[in-house]
Amino acid sequence: MSFGEKNTRFFRENEVEHKWFLVDAQGKTLGRVASQVARVLRGKHKPTFTPNIDCGDFVVVINAGKVKLTGKRTERKEYFHYTGYPGGIVIEQFKDLMKTRPDRVIEHAVKGMLPHNRLGKRIVKKLKVYAGAEHPHGAQKPEVLTV
Repeated sequence: MSFGEKNTRFFRENEVEHKWFLVDAQGKTLGRVASQVARVLRGKHKPTFTPNIDCGDFVVVINAGKVKLTGKRTERKEYFHYTGYPGGIVIEQFKDLMKTRPDRVIEHAVKGMLPHNRLGKRIVKKLKVYAGAEHPHGAQKPEVLTV
């Protein structure tokens, strides 16, 4: 190539540095938090983004039990799961899930925004969600990420 030789640089797995981020979901809207978290997990916020490797960062979400939805979604939102057996439909209401397992709400929203393949399964393991304000990842010194 004679004019400029502009080549796209693809990074390898061992060339990527993974950082830790902390997100406080208290009073924030579920979808807005989930989209920002998915972006950081995937690594799209970095100039070294490579689509076929895991170049994202670790994300710790606290106060998952205090996330909110807009409009009447708190009463109407449902989570559907089919076990594969006859009569195996499981439907959970959002308000019931927030009482029992509020971390699952954010995990479900973020997982839906990641690739649905082997890479997505590896990326979602870097998401740590906690219902309260306490988390055991203080040793990693996570940076606060404003959403």
